[in-house]
Amino acid sequence: MVNLLSYFCIGVGIVFWFWGTFPLLGKRSLLFKLHSLSVADTLGSMSIIFGLLLKIPSEWSLLILALISLAIWNTILGYVLAYCSTTGGQND
Repeated sequence: MVNLLSYFCIGVGIVFWFWGTFPLLGKRSLLFKLHSLSVADTLGSMSIIFGLLLKIPSEWSLLILALISLAIWNTILGYVLAYCSTTGGQND
């Protein structure tokens, strides 16, 4: 049962990865494309890491560290992108 749940989480993660790629082909703004890509990529990666956590629980410390690092990195990157978009690339 745990194996099935693990494969399900990994499969959901891969679906999120591809789902985040499709808005890149649309005609919306660059920031919308980056936002949807980063959110889907974060959710997909976290789902895959959670699936690996179920599959190999002996490596729980490294996988939890990976989850925390992923959440912090993508949050900070989102704030940096938002700041860069509001300044318009001008040097003050």
